[in-house]
Amino acid sequence: MSVPDSAVLLQPATSVEGELPPAEKRRYLVELVVRSMPSRTSQRAYRMGVEQFFDWWGAKAGGEPFGRSLVGRYRVALEARRLAPRTINLRLAAVRKLAEEAAAESLLPQGKVAEIRSVKGARVLGGRVGNWLTKAQAEKLLGLPDRSTLKGKRDFALLCLFLTGGVRREELASLRVDQIQQRDGRWCLVDLVGKGGRIRTVPIPEWTQQAVADWLGALPVSGGGLLLGKVNKGGRFEGWGMTASSIYAVVLGYAARLGLAFQAHDLRRTYGKLAHKGGARIEQIQLSYGHASLTTTERYLGIDQDLEDAPCDHLGLEQKR
Repeated sequence: MSVPDSAVLLQPATSVEGELPPAEKRRYLVELVVRSMPSRTSQRAYRMGVEQFFDWWGAKAGGEPFGRSLVGRYRVALEARRLAPRTINLRLAAVRKLAEEAAAESLLPQGKVAEIRSVKGARVLGGRVGNWLTKAQAEKLLGLPDRSTLKGKRDFALLCLFLTGGVRREELASLRVDQIQQRDGRWCLVDLVGKGGRIRTVPIPEWTQQAVADWLGALPVSGGGLLLGKVNKGGRFEGWGMTASSIYAVVLGYAARLGLAFQAHDLRRTYGKLAHKGGARIEQIQLSYGHASLTTTERYLGIDQDLEDAPCDHLGLEQKR
């Protein structure tokens, strides 16, 4: 987005600090925050966070300046909505980023940034286990696409990449044909760019590569660059590329057919869960996931909690009829 032709945006803090920015300035500030984030996932989350903050500011505190008091009130409002602590902290992180970017553009004093940063986030107690499929459910899912059709071939390849590569849907949406290459005699997804700009290579089984080859071989055109493509309701190819949202919708459709409640990201967790249960080293799963910390992978997979051999299984109690 180009900078609006207005001197207001280049004025120091008074314009942002004193009142809710006008519509054009609001769009500009949102774009500043979005462009500062490295991944599409973060860009989407921070865009939503800043937009929601502006909406709340205008509706509930339009006359209050942008500062510690306002952000503190916003946190209280988020808690009153009974949002999860991690959701609250993400919303507050977006507001802190807004302050940093506004200060970088000389729209807010640096002292205000420090004040806003001092607003504490919500305390996170415990952690969610998350959702995943069992081995039998994953195999049943892979059997759902009708591989005699073009759409079925594409969907089968898509599901295979989720379950055997542990990719994010944004990564899958941007995956190119030339990123499927051989390394050390096996097929891999090379140079995947994940969160934080971290680049990784992910090994995949030969049957996943074959699923991709079957999809590409069935297409009436070649050389699209991107791996996935659009197929209309009539089963005809309509062009290269799928959005992360359309991939999300495809997975939801198969979840409904399977009679289970899961989303695209749950397939990524399923990959790690099944790999760990099958004996894969946690360090290798971390590398495939692209996590910066092994602790993140352990928490993501819920390694510390064993749901198959739980404490309740050792109580020695029996139900008497």
